[in-house]
Amino acid sequence: MINVQRLSKSFKEVQALDNLSFSAPDGQITGLLGPNGAGKTTCLRIIYGLLKSEQGEALINGIDANQDPINARRQIGIFPDKFGLYERLTVREQIRYFAQLHGLSGMELEQRTELVINQLDMSSLANRKSAGFSQGQRMKVALAQALVHNPKHLILDEPSRGLDVMSTRILRDILREQRAQGTCILFSSHVMQEVAALCDRVVVMAKGRVAAEGTPQELCELTGESALEEAFVKIIGSDEGIAA
Repeated sequence: MINVQRLSKSFKEVQALDNLSFSAPDGQITGLLGPNGAGKTTCLRIIYGLLKSEQGEALINGIDANQDPINARRQIGIFPDKFGLYERLTVREQIRYFAQLHGLSGMELEQRTELVINQLDMSSLANRKSAGFSQGQRMKVALAQALVHNPKHLILDEPSRGLDVMSTRILRDILREQRAQGTCILFSSHVMQEVAALCDRVVVMAKGRVAAEGTPQELCELTGESALEEAFVKIIGSDEGIAA
């Protein structure tokens, strides 16, 4: 489980996070939904240790990412907003490299590498360098790097950005498989259809705070709307937000 408790973070005069608190349970997909500047990416970067909060805690299985970022990071797989790959390495070499960063070695290293290559149907790409890969192929490599150490938590920042329809479907299927295995999945998105289709719970953020949270259906009922997009517009249109 991921627990975010009273997180605050500012960049000079800009208050990116303002006493933010929410939970992402195991075996569920939790979506962070909000307009640009709501603080979604800042929140995720604190959880996986790229930023430090000024106050509050980001707990991954009880490990504080501020106080013990290395051990916290071992608990999670990170699927970044941009698929930065080492283009001189083959797909297999890149996956093995990330597995080793997470402490895998020997037979376990080789077995997990082959398992994730097969899981993502990348056997034909495994010995190719990633220079010139399509966006969908790059997505698969980035996802393999996030999954190779079999993390119990998966964090994704706008995972379907730039993907075609087929790549998006593959990604969604994999996220559902991970959820069924008990993985705690937390992702940010601007795509209402994606959030409505995937998420068990949604945390709506505005101005660095939680404006509302609940299932997509609960948010619709809360606002008296039939579609999540309309519910979202009504929630962020309120200065104070709506607590679910």
